[in-house]
Amino acid sequence: QTVSINKAINAQEVAVKEKHARNILPKKGAQTFWSVVNRLPLSGNAVLCWKFCHVFHKLLRDGHSNVLKDSMRYKNELTDMSRMWGHLSEGYGQLCSIYLKLLRTKMEFHTKNPRFPGNLQMSDRQLDEAGENDVNNFFQMTVEMFDYLECELNLFQTVFSSLDMSRSVSVTAAGQCRLAPLIQVILDSSHLYDYTVKLLFKLHSCLPADTLQGHRDRFLEQFRKLKDLFYRSSNLQYFKRLIQIPQLPENPPNFLRASALSEHISPVVVIPAEASSPDSEPIMDLVEMDTASQSLFDNKFDDIFGSSFSTDPFNFNSQNGMKKDDKDRLIEQLYGEITALKEEMENFKAESGRATVQLRGRSSELEAELAEQQHLKQQAQDESEFLRAELEELKKQREDTEKAQRSLTEIERRAQANEQRYSKLKEKYSELVQNHADLLRKNAEVTKQVTVARQAQGDVEREKKELEDSFQRSQEQAEVLDTLKRELAASRQELQVLQGTLESSTQAGAKQSTQIASLEQEREKLRQAAERHGEEMAALRAELQQLRDTLSQEQEREQELEQRQATEQFALLQGTAREAQRMVQDALTHMEDPAHIGCTGSADCLLSRTLAASECLERLRDAHSKYLSNGAAVGSLLPCLALFAHLVSDTLLQGRETSHMAPMEPADRLLEMCRQCGSEAVSYLSALQDPGTVKVADCSLVTACLGRISAIGEELRPRGLDVKQEELGDLVDKEMAATAAAIETASARIEEMLSKARAGDTGVKLEVNERILGSCTGLMQAIHVLVLASKDLQREIVESGRGAASPKEFYAKNSRWTEGLISASKAVGWGATVMVDAADLVVQGKGTFEELMVCSREIAASTAQLVAASKVKADKDSANLYKLQQASRGVNQATAGVVASTKAAKSQVEDKDNMDFSSMTLTQIKRQEMDSQVRVLELENHLQKERQKLGELRKKHYELAGVAEGWEEDG
Repeated sequence: QTVSINKAINAQEVAVKEKHARNILPKKGAQTFWSVVNRLPLSGNAVLCWKFCHVFHKLLRDGHSNVLKDSMRYKNELTDMSRMWGHLSEGYGQLCSIYLKLLRTKMEFHTKNPRFPGNLQMSDRQLDEAGENDVNNFFQMTVEMFDYLECELNLFQTVFSSLDMSRSVSVTAAGQCRLAPLIQVILDSSHLYDYTVKLLFKLHSCLPADTLQGHRDRFLEQFRKLKDLFYRSSNLQYFKRLIQIPQLPENPPNFLRASALSEHISPVVVIPAEASSPDSEPIMDLVEMDTASQSLFDNKFDDIFGSSFSTDPFNFNSQNGMKKDDKDRLIEQLYGEITALKEEMENFKAESGRATVQLRGRSSELEAELAEQQHLKQQAQDESEFLRAELEELKKQREDTEKAQRSLTEIERRAQANEQRYSKLKEKYSELVQNHADLLRKNAEVTKQVTVARQAQGDVEREKKELEDSFQRSQEQAEVLDTLKRELAASRQELQVLQGTLESSTQAGAKQSTQIASLEQEREKLRQAAERHGEEMAALRAELQQLRDTLSQEQEREQELEQRQATEQFALLQGTAREAQRMVQDALTHMEDPAHIGCTGSADCLLSRTLAASECLERLRDAHSKYLSNGAAVGSLLPCLALFAHLVSDTLLQGRETSHMAPMEPADRLLEMCRQCGSEAVSYLSALQDPGTVKVADCSLVTACLGRISAIGEELRPRGLDVKQEELGDLVDKEMAATAAAIETASARIEEMLSKARAGDTGVKLEVNERILGSCTGLMQAIHVLVLASKDLQREIVESGRGAASPKEFYAKNSRWTEGLISASKAVGWGATVMVDAADLVVQGKGTFEELMVCSREIAASTAQLVAASKVKADKDSANLYKLQQASRGVNQATAGVVASTKAAKSQVEDKDNMDFSSMTLTQIKRQEMDSQVRVLELENHLQKERQKLGELRKKHYELAGVAEGWEEDG
């Protein structure tokens, strides 16, 4: 098997021979295969990696089921190798990358679906069992098969696109090397197509067609690709003698028709019987060679010296009198013998080489077994430690049980003492009760004698006091007796609980004793196993040095790969920096192009571009530092370079456009600074391309130029006309407070109107007014929540952005943003007041429903403006921003509620005004129709004029807003 692996996986660009691939198929697992493959330089030779993928694919298809289990540990290595080969766009690089992705997908598919064999051959019943008759499992299985087949088709198309189909590539060794793995792909694809069709019919019988639209689209795409690839493959001469490729039907199956399943024919791939190759003929047996050699020597002896049984023993002329022809024949025979001996020597050398390879394979197997034994030893040690810890835990539990038993004994002793004490107290109590009865009798007798024995009154009083004292003491003893009774009852309950605990502890102790005995036996077994492993370690130490030598070679190879990777990474950096330099240079060229003299821009846009470029430059500086400390971090440097070039170019062009709207002196300074910034950026990018200057490349000059451009942009920014910057902070707070007050006033007015309506209106009018005013109340409440959320977010923005400055300084610094907040706040307060006025007119019957709908939409737009102005400088992960967005959605929903209630009220009122045409004549109806047409034309004309008026008003509003915000302010 080891010899076949080395013969099959080599660097020659020829197809893998089928007999070598058959000999590699393992009987148990893939440990030998991986032990040999791990020593091959798969990452250094693309042809070698391609042939490894072919052989590994055949192992997964036709090998033992343990091949997948033994190969899962190398899944990450295959992924890394695929990523590495993906960087090459020519030759076998892309082919190896896609093939490795396919093998990884195949391993993942069989891991998730263990019922599928490696060759994917299953019956319909086995397919149903794999999905466990669950539609969710069938759905997920279909998606996984789509992904699997997609990888197969990608490899198919990539191989065909890498070949020159204008020539007969299938008869060349290089072409056959690329085409040979497609036989395994064709076998897999035919089964995956068949199973996908059957599963889709099964899904369409259980789920709606709309749910499976994505499945049908994906299947249709794969059907067309697979049909085209099967057709192209069947026309290649290489495949015609190795495999019979089926052809798919002209049209895909119609899954919306259940009976179409009976028309489906499973594609069958036929592999003809293989002809014996010349290199598979058996070698001549050595015994036969010896026999032939012996007969040859006998013939030579007879030819030279004659037969030993000659009829004339004294005829020496026939023995020694040789002719010239006999000598020539003898020489030729000797030459033939020498040739046969040389062939025999070559055969011996070949056998010796094969034996050497077999011994090397055996050595690899022993190394794998050594690693496995070491792993088993480590597992045994871990289990021993675990069992030891468990034994310690059981001992602690046993000690706790013994302590519980001792405490139970003590409690029983105390309970017995309490029982004895209770008995004594009970006897004492009985005695006291008897004494008390005697004293009562004596008291009765003394009372009878009081009338006749006045002289003994003093003695009787003393005795009476003594009796009262005795009675008091008896009552106290009775209370003590009750207390003791309660303690006795509690002690009995505690005794019962402890007895139950003792019984459970006794049972647990017996169970733990059994477990301890079994653990002792297992520990003894583990000790014996550890001794055996120690003996094996002594035998394996001799092989450890060989493994160390191999490790040192692998480390040298790894260092070489790291050096190569660093070179490739710097090449990527050079290419990206060169492209970025070209982009900046192109922007400098466009700055001097007179064709763009009419392009103009604003200072605010220039400042935003400059700020973005400065922030990107900071990230670029950090990424450059990380790259210098770790070359593998080039992945974070390349995107920063591309973004930096884009933003700097945008800043240069924006500065040129801004200069066209600026006075001459600032415009000249701005253009000069933009040219200097572009030159410094080009110099910085040039330094990144040179290995000698990449470490000292500095972008501080570019940062300084961007700062000067930003300063000039600040000079060119328009200023507000009505409010000084130092007063903006106070004005923001005043406007927000005025908006909140306006909303509260509007809410109070709506409540007042609702009360009046309920008091004075009835019927449909009351219902309409309640509906409209109720929706307006909900809108006011939603706007109130929005204003509060805007205040919280505004406060958070000021606190996070002002640093050590005061809030007023922050507002002054961000004057444009502050003016936007003020404008939005004014619009919200004005909109709330106007909407309440419109609602009041509607309730009184003087207004129109359309006016109320327009007001509600206008206030929704104003709140949207406030939300947009508030979240410009907010952190995207801010909780207050989330609350503001939720409040904005609430305002939109409330606005929709006002519009809906207004429309419903309008339709309800208009339903009452429907005309009754039952009593009108034909002439009257015709007259009414003409009047209606005239009215329609008048209204359409009026609508057109109102729309033109609305357009003019909006245009004038934009002009006035522009003047107020300083849009047209010149230098």
